[in-house]
Amino acid sequence: MKLHCCPAKTALTAINKNGFPSAQALPNTKPSGEEFMSKLLRRRWTLLSPDTNIHQITVSSKQGQKGGGLFSNVSFLKNNQPRLGNMMLYENQGLSFYIVRDDLLHPFVNGNKARKLDGLLPLIEDHGVTDVVTCGGCQSAHAAAVAVSCAERGLKSHLLLRGEQPQILTGYNLISTIYGNVTYVPRSFYAHREEMLQTHASMVAGHTGGVVYCNDIIDSSLASQTFECSKFVLRDAPRGTENYSRKVAIVNEGAKDAVALLGMFRLVDHLSQDHLLGKKRAFNFVVDSGTGTTAVGLGLAAMYLGLPWKITAVMLADTMDTYRQQERRLIAEFKRQFRFLLDCHKLNGANDGIVHWVDRCHPRKFGNVLEGEIEACQQVAQQTGIPLDPVYTLAAWEMATRITRAHEDDSNVVILHTGGTLGMFGLAQRYKSYFGMLNYAIKS
Repeated sequence: MKLHCCPAKTALTAINKNGFPSAQALPNTKPSGEEFMSKLLRRRWTLLSPDTNIHQITVSSKQGQKGGGLFSNVSFLKNNQPRLGNMMLYENQGLSFYIVRDDLLHPFVNGNKARKLDGLLPLIEDHGVTDVVTCGGCQSAHAAAVAVSCAERGLKSHLLLRGEQPQILTGYNLISTIYGNVTYVPRSFYAHREEMLQTHASMVAGHTGGVVYCNDIIDSSLASQTFECSKFVLRDAPRGTENYSRKVAIVNEGAKDAVALLGMFRLVDHLSQDHLLGKKRAFNFVVDSGTGTTAVGLGLAAMYLGLPWKITAVMLADTMDTYRQQERRLIAEFKRQFRFLLDCHKLNGANDGIVHWVDRCHPRKFGNVLEGEIEACQQVAQQTGIPLDPVYTLAAWEMATRITRAHEDDSNVVILHTGGTLGMFGLAQRYKSYFGMLNYAIKS
């Protein structure tokens, strides 16, 4: 994945090398929603294009079949070329939902991980960072995405993975090990993530290097209104020195910072084009939520553009209070960081909630897999060719199927596929009996 600059849509004022408007370019009046998006998107990106495939899934009932597996009484059929834009009004869609195939963006860096890094990596590169430190679980898709993305652009990644090294390296754990520098951290130490990341980053930087959090990069530029890389000062950097042997950036677990929302703004701007989903039609976006950053990014962008989109986030890892707290934190952080460009009046209702947080259809402790869910993933794969994993994307698929069949509202349901299917390899080691049942193929 090389870095690319998004072509200009309109004639804009001076843009500096970081992709942000220069201080002289900042307007006295706040731009409109579309003007803000134009200014925000006129910058360097990791992905060549925000484009992504949109498929349609028809849901049909199986007559006379009850009980059994998760989807034993339904079947799925995929349409690779559905009618979009104005043509959606003239199509009898029946029971169906759409799926945004972000899982196809990159072999290893796909789904919401690709969107989070889309705007983040150019900032890291523009500030001369040499090393990136982050953390995650043993099968962390985030850690693997950071490792691959850094390796592709000549940066060194240092990955702190929770727990012990498995006997056999598979899935995202294998990818992280091949592309990055992995250190396994005891769970007791990992519980103090901030201290752990800072300590390891300082060790990587050494006596002559410096450490910075990604948010500090953008904060330093925006706060001074200069947007100049030269104004940036590294944490722990020796006083009186201008050149550092190593510049280390810390990326929080899951990239759950406001800067990671940039990629979601770019995606929403793209999907809302008239020939795709458009700006007037109501949609209910269903997304599985680990940290909740992706859901908040979708909701924030949709609200700012005035789109009639509902964001339904399936909670996987925490309580509703925690997710709402995370939502408020990200919104406040985004408003603060981009206050020079934002018309905050468009986000007046954001503090009342922009995401509809819901429990998983079958709640459980995060990371656990229930009986029948591997077979459900197999069924979807065989009937549609779309890979799911039981921890994340199956939760969104199951919720979208339930909403569609129940006719809960008049909105068209859309799943954002968040990728993560390489995690199945790690689950196969952990749930051997469940995967052994796949020998009994589903009869459609």
